[in-house]
Amino acid sequence: MNPARGDIGPRPRDRRGLGFTIALLKNAGLVLHGHDHTCVPVRKPPATLTASRGMRRRAEADTSTAMLHRTTLASPLGALTMVADDTALVAILWPDDKPGRVRLEATAERPDHPVLAAAATQLTEYFAGTRTRFDLPLAPRGTAFQRDVWRALDAIPYGETRSYADIAQAIGRPTATRAVGAANGRNPISIVTPCHRVIGRSGALTGFAGGLAAKQHLLALEQR
Repeated sequence: MNPARGDIGPRPRDRRGLGFTIALLKNAGLVLHGHDHTCVPVRKPPATLTASRGMRRRAEADTSTAMLHRTTLASPLGALTMVADDTALVAILWPDDKPGRVRLEATAERPDHPVLAAAATQLTEYFAGTRTRFDLPLAPRGTAFQRDVWRALDAIPYGETRSYADIAQAIGRPTATRAVGAANGRNPISIVTPCHRVIGRSGALTGFAGGLAAKQHLLALEQR
């Protein structure tokens, strides 16, 4: 020790260890590399590459939907196309349904699907006049407002009708009569969700995806 040179004794040993050193290097953008602990810069992926991978994962998640199953049923109103996912009925389409009225993914023919088989049986009984209520799992696809309207349709009893204003009132949107009419026209599960039971306030049949003749047939069937 030499006080003249400013030496005041041995410096205390730093006991914070290697972990502390690594943390300091990390904050400086460096890492220890190899057995000789050489410091090298941390390599960071470009921000655009990270973002593109995230976007790709979201796109893959959006398109990874299960295959839908379909079959057709001969009915007094023509061939009805029934569509189901793995567990529930998704759509019943009219013979001349407008493309895009009900938007669905690709479908595969599968008449032995249990939901489709049950729907075929119950629809056959309905057209024969021996069934007044359907008991099927349903999974209609639409906006929250549309699904509210379709649930209100499900509540209309067999053989009765409601006006568009009645449905608007039932869902707590009394001024949304026009929007109710649009949602009614987008009903994907025809007949089972009975949009045919909604008529104009004056009693006029108004529009119907299956055609006015089909609507009249269904209403007359339920009055027998």
